[in-house]
Amino acid sequence: MRAVLFDLDGTVTDPGIGITNSVMYALRKFDIEPPDRKELYCFIGPPLRESFSKYFGLSASDAEKAVAYYREYYRPTGIFECELYDGITEAFAALSGAGFKIALATAKPDVFAEKIAAHFGFDRYLSCISGAALDGSRDDKAEIISIALDMLSIKDPASSVMAGDRAYDIDGGKKNGLYTIGALYGYSTREELSHADALAENAYDTARILLGA
Repeated sequence: MRAVLFDLDGTVTDPGIGITNSVMYALRKFDIEPPDRKELYCFIGPPLRESFSKYFGLSASDAEKAVAYYREYYRPTGIFECELYDGITEAFAALSGAGFKIALATAKPDVFAEKIAAHFGFDRYLSCISGAALDGSRDDKAEIISIALDMLSIKDPASSVMAGDRAYDIDGGKKNGLYTIGALYGYSTREELSHADALAENAYDTARILLGA
């Protein structure tokens, strides 16, 4: 294997507080009383516009407004209401030391992903970050992964891996011909990730799977 692409939310960081606080803020702008925080975990991973429409029935135009409201909270505050998963820094160090290229492939806008990587200091392990566009023109996970492969100059996708905690990550990886690892410690279920090539119980497992340890 030559490269490992990691999803960000739910795979590298636990963003539960920041994302749900931002969703709650946006919903209140529409006079919608937010449900229990756990019911908003479904927003972690998929594109925001899609989630506001799917779970709260917002029209395309209102979903766009909801994303703008979301970012009013997320940009200054919610972005850092997250923490690294145990073992992720050690996994990055081990994989980097073994010669793997490491990248982020995330549905989060790349401008936010870059700030998070720098804030927690794991940007030093990354060869590139491929994220969504702020305007929603690039939020398909398969496309984001394809862009990351181009940035890494990967010609043979079968030599690389996509690790993520949602079906979007596994599906996007498979569409690009990558080996896939489902992160069971994130915001998904074993059933949702059942079509992954391998499953990781924690961040350490991802490195063990790839290093054969």
